[in-house]
Amino acid sequence: MQSSENMTESSNEVMESDEHVLNFLDSMDSYLILMDSLSSALRQGWLDLASARYSMGTSRVNTTLLSLKPHNAPTTLQIENAETNTEAPRFTLCKWASSDDCEKCSEEAKFEEDDLLQNKSNTSQVQHQVVQERRAEGCESPVSADNHAEKARSRSLSMFGTLVSPKLRATQLSFETALETLVEISNVRASLLCAYGQVQKDRNGDK
Repeated sequence: MQSSENMTESSNEVMESDEHVLNFLDSMDSYLILMDSLSSALRQGWLDLASARYSMGTSRVNTTLLSLKPHNAPTTLQIENAETNTEAPRFTLCKWASSDDCEKCSEEAKFEEDDLLQNKSNTSQVQHQVVQERRAEGCESPVSADNHAEKARSRSLSMFGTLVSPKLRATQLSFETALETLVEISNVRASLLCAYGQVQKDRNGDK
């Protein structure tokens, strides 16, 4: 009986160890794929930028046109689980909005939850109306968010003139894609390191 229990326990440990190895290999595969995607996005961005500079002229596309005045970052990075050792950190990209705008959306969601808890005696129709009003005043809808992003992209390119080459807009999208890929790589790398730690822990336990 004792031998059977030991065999079952040993089998479960082997299965768990195999699962950790598979997670590590899967994270490594995703990491390599994303690195290749990042290289392609950057290569395309530089090619589009060269084409835009050729068609618009070097006087309209150069670093002297960049504004060096202090300004709010239109794109921010948020980190979750940064202070915990049990979970891998999670990176989230907030594009074309300040950090205050990102926090505003989360605060509005919290206000909605508080309203629902305080107004349980009200009818569901009134609760729905309150939630809709808060959403209309706070976080933007997907359509309005897309419009805001398009306006922000156009505003960032206005330093190069009113009429810019389509290649310059393509450059902007390519580098934006590269930035998104970098965040994905950071998340996958965090998972990769976490999986590697589990594999090393299993190997040390077998010794």
